[in-house]
Amino acid sequence: MGKPLERLKYSITLNNLWLYIIKLIKEKPMYSREIHKMIKERFNIKTDIITVYSVLYRMEKGGFIRRSGNYRKYYELTEKGEKEFQEGLKVLENILILLK
Repeated sequence: MGKPLERLKYSITLNNLWLYIIKLIKEKPMYSREIHKMIKERFNIKTDIITVYSVLYRMEKGGFIRRSGNYRKYYELTEKGEKEFQEGLKVLENILILLK
């Protein structure tokens, strides 16, 4: 990871995977493998499933998402998660304004 642009892309995607996950589960509750698949298909982000599990675990522990379902565990967005997502978008928007 040498070039500045590569580091930027890495930082905006993998280091902030929670934003992409929230975007997906805002649309509909999803289970972990479905989230992993959609991250690759919709956002062209290639990541290991264990990374997705790790982010989901931290988000659930923080109260930003919750699990539901009996056989298959679906992740849903909480009110706290929605607020955090909106704040994250504001941060990104402000960065763009400052850099333009």
